[in-house]
Amino acid sequence: MPSAFSRFWERVLSFARQEPSFLLPFDWVKERVPITGWRYQGLQEVELEKIVGSVNRYHDFTRAFLPLQEDERLKRVEQAMARGEILPPVVLYKLGEAYFVVDGHHRVAAAKKQGSRFIDAEVWEFIPLVPITAADTEKDILLKAEYATFLRHTRLKEFRPEAEIIFSELSGYRKLLEHIDVHRYFRGVEEGREIPYAEAVVSWYDRVYKPIVEAIRETGILSQFPGRTEADLYVWLSEHLYYLAQEQGGVPELREAARRFAQKYGLSLRN
Repeated sequence: MPSAFSRFWERVLSFARQEPSFLLPFDWVKERVPITGWRYQGLQEVELEKIVGSVNRYHDFTRAFLPLQEDERLKRVEQAMARGEILPPVVLYKLGEAYFVVDGHHRVAAAKKQGSRFIDAEVWEFIPLVPITAADTEKDILLKAEYATFLRHTRLKEFRPEAEIIFSELSGYRKLLEHIDVHRYFRGVEEGREIPYAEAVVSWYDRVYKPIVEAIRETGILSQFPGRTEADLYVWLSEHLYYLAQEQGGVPELREAARRFAQKYGLSLRN
């Protein structure tokens, strides 16, 4: 049984590595990320490293499945495993690539302590609207919840299935909705008609978002903004282009503007 001292240092090291310390609550995740379906997967071997949450005991264990309090039951499970007893499979919910314990927290904890890589499990899979991974933190889940809301509102994946728009900070998708609204307004003015929202979404993606992202890729400037994403840089660069257009009285050449933006602001927008 790990001591209070070792549990404390497990938390400290987790924080230092910027890794999540606590189990993800299944209901909390499911309430934020829409589920598109579910299916029974039956008995299978599951990688212990992908078991990162719990349905009802997320306050009792760390993300590494160290108990937060002394636990006699865990000792008994460890002893049973040491004697070679065959224990029943754990019961898990799968959400994306992450697993949540329904029943068998102590068996998971004991197996991890033994250094096992896999555990027998009975699995029900829930299919999320956006990808969920075993490395996701609470912040990652909130970002993906915002992404799911954005996708439901715009239906972008229906029109452009290849689209992947990922932010590193919250509120980015709200800015994209504003960009779509502005694009829709000006297209309506130019063409003298009401632009359907779905048409505006596709037009914004094809005519505004993609060209800027392609410029980001071709110039390689993302490397100047560690920890950030193409979507982050799209927002910053689009704002930069707007100010340049106001100053110069016209839209600057996209790739040259991207290079100058990186030279001026690269490595300074990390925090």
